[in-house]
Amino acid sequence: MAQTDTQPASNASTRLQAMEPDRTQLERRFESVGTLIEKSTAARQIESSGEAAAIEKRNNAKEIYGQAKSAYSAGDLAKASSLLSAASKMMFEAARLAAPESVTAKKVETDYRNKLESVNALLSAQRRIATEKNNKESQASSHQVEALIADAERKASAGQYANARTILEQAYLLAKASISSMRSGDTLVRSLNFANKEEEYHYEIDRNETHKMLVKVLLEDKLGGEAVSPRVSEFLTSAGSLRGEAEAAAKRGDFEAGIKLLEQSTGELVKAIRSAGIYIPG
Repeated sequence: MAQTDTQPASNASTRLQAMEPDRTQLERRFESVGTLIEKSTAARQIESSGEAAAIEKRNNAKEIYGQAKSAYSAGDLAKASSLLSAASKMMFEAARLAAPESVTAKKVETDYRNKLESVNALLSAQRRIATEKNNKESQASSHQVEALIADAERKASAGQYANARTILEQAYLLAKASISSMRSGDTLVRSLNFANKEEEYHYEIDRNETHKMLVKVLLEDKLGGEAVSPRVSEFLTSAGSLRGEAEAAAKRGDFEAGIKLLEQSTGELVKAIRSAGIYIPG
């Protein structure tokens, strides 16, 4: 009878020992989880990402790992094992948050927000100058910028930040080109008080470059990849030739001639843009 009474107790003890984590295996897990948290590729990715949520989860994983060590030291192997699993899980969650695609997506959204702020500031300046000069063409250009901003905001609200950012780039260049065209050849440019002709030449280079970029991002988008018309192509060819002559004049030190040639080149670019139905002063 006594033998019968002790047999279940012995079996229960054996089962309990079987369920308790093995110390050797647990020590190996401590080593692997510690490496995961401190030295792994995931750890480096989290650090370099700068993603606050990922960094916070990694810090939580470190805390849980420390709790697991305390439990192990206290002899509570089951608790230590459970906490190690929790620390590992937390670390994997942190790694997912710091994944390149997640970081990239957030950067694209941030870039969009920053660009939107710049475009709105430029649009405000464009409206002000157009009102001061009573420039009807620039007012029409302002409406186009507003339409582009509205389109970008619709894309952004649908989470399409990359597309929205591209549209904002068009709006930015259109507003910038509009402002520079309104300033060209009048007292607004003269009021900039260039130190010399070379400085004014570089200002005109920047204006010309802005219009070239506008042709690229606006004109090509409007045409949907189709070949430009012969008339537009003629304007672009003329603009390129005049730009080359301007640069040659500048190399000779004749910045005054370079300025005049650049103004003519930019004028040809304006004609090309207008030929595609995009309103811009000039």
